[in-house]
Amino acid sequence: MLADLPPSRTESDGSAVVRVLSYNVRSMRDDVGALARVIRACAPDVVCVQEAPRFFRWRKAAARLARTSELVHVTGGATASGPMVLSSLRATVERTEDILLPRTPGLHQRGFATAVLRFGRARLGVLSCHLSIKDQERYGQGKLLLDTLAALDVPHAVAAGDLNDRPDGRTFGLLADALQDGWATKPWGREHTTRLGDPLQRIDAVFATEGVEVLGCGVPMGLPGVAEVDLRVATDHLPVLAALRVPAS
Repeated sequence: MLADLPPSRTESDGSAVVRVLSYNVRSMRDDVGALARVIRACAPDVVCVQEAPRFFRWRKAAARLARTSELVHVTGGATASGPMVLSSLRATVERTEDILLPRTPGLHQRGFATAVLRFGRARLGVLSCHLSIKDQERYGQGKLLLDTLAALDVPHAVAAGDLNDRPDGRTFGLLADALQDGWATKPWGREHTTRLGDPLQRIDAVFATEGVEVLGCGVPMGLPGVAEVDLRVATDHLPVLAALRVPAS
C-alpha cells in the first residue's frame, strides 16, 4: 500500500503544507460517486479541475461535485471554458479571475481558472489549465500560462492541469524549465496519468514556483481509500496529487 503524503498542516514558522490535486473529470459524464470518493480520499486543500461541466446547468453540476467531495467551489467552470478550482474550508479566498485564451478557428475555446488563496500566513496563487491538442496553439498557451502566473503577483504559486503534452514535448519543457515539475522534483506514487489500460503517458502535471518545497507528487494509486475500481470508472484520466510546503508571506 502506498505511503501517505504529509498531511495538511501549518508549521510553527507560519509555512503551510498544502495538498493540491489535479483531475480531468471529463464533464462528470462517468461515475460521479467514484469521482468524489477518489477526491475525498486524497484529502486535498485545493483541486484544479479540468473539463468541468460547461453547458446546461453547469453551476448545479459544479456545486454537486464540490458538495459530494466535501469542498467548495472557488472559481471556474463554464466561465473558464472547463478549468475550475475547488478548495477546502481551510483556504481563505483573496481573489479569483477566469481567463479565456485566444481561440484558433476550428479548435475548442480554452481558458484558465485562477485564484489567490491564503492558508494562515501562507499565500498561494493557483492556476488550473487544460491546454490545446495542437502543438502550436498549446505552446502559445504555455507562454500565456507563465505570464498569467506571474501576473498573480504572489511570491508562491502552483499551476496544474491536463497539458495534452508529454515531458519530452516543447510545451511541457517550457513549463518545466520555468517551474518545478512536481513528479520530477519529488516522485511519489504512480507516474503515468492516462487511463488504466491506455498507452502509458504523463500528460497531467502539477508545477510549482521557486521557493515552494515539493514534498511528493504523483498519481495516488494505492493510497488508502483510493480504490482501483473507482479510478477506472470515475473519468478517463488519473489524478495527480502533490503535497507542497508554502512559506509564510
